[in-house]
Amino acid sequence: MSLFASLKRGSFEACPEFAGRGVFVDFTPLKKQQSQYGEREVFKAVLEVDLCREDGTPFCVWSNNMTLSLHEKANLRKFVKSVLGRDLSAAELKKFDVESLLGLPVHVVVVQNHKDGETYANIAVIQPHKAGEPLLPSGKYVRVKDRPPKDGAGQGGYRRAEAAGDTGAEWGATKIHVGKCKGLEVRDLSPEQVGALVTNWLPTAKANAKPTADDRRLIAALDAWQAAQAGPGTPEDDDVPY
Repeated sequence: MSLFASLKRGSFEACPEFAGRGVFVDFTPLKKQQSQYGEREVFKAVLEVDLCREDGTPFCVWSNNMTLSLHEKANLRKFVKSVLGRDLSAAELKKFDVESLLGLPVHVVVVQNHKDGETYANIAVIQPHKAGEPLLPSGKYVRVKDRPPKDGAGQGGYRRAEAAGDTGAEWGATKIHVGKCKGLEVRDLSPEQVGALVTNWLPTAKANAKPTADDRRLIAALDAWQAAQAGPGTPEDDDVPY
């Protein structure tokens, strides 16, 4: 799956294929999402592009769901690296706030994919704006956090992005302390990566008479992952803006 956006056409008109100027206009409030790795909080970046509908409002594209992890292998870190054309420095990582990207102009390539009668607009490439006049926000887009609540539910706020931490409250948030994925949370790994831990690390860890506290937490998380794999899956809501 691409790191970047997917937006489904239902009653909403998906952005046509496009290559040109874009600008950040929103970072949506954190939303709890149930995945095969447990519950996580995700958000999307929203960009206006230099292409308008018949009513004169710019088309928008949404990024794929991202968590607030700035680990070097996390989706948010990769996204920001593409947007800036460079990685964040150690000093920037300590104080980085994704909302600092609001109003930032970029060059974006949008492609459409078609599946099961639906049309999806996907951000294939996003890069720094380098030449010509930058695109400015139109002012017509209303940020999700500023919209009226739906069904009496508040939209919530937006938090500063911080490095992922072990909440201790769910197995999906358990940090990996071994191998190439050290420092990531279980829910940040692909099924193949988790499967490799189950196959290559878990049997040895369970055979250890004196496992460490980190070992015990990861053993429990991997056991929970296997149990979840055996049960009915919960589809992820990556394709619908909120």
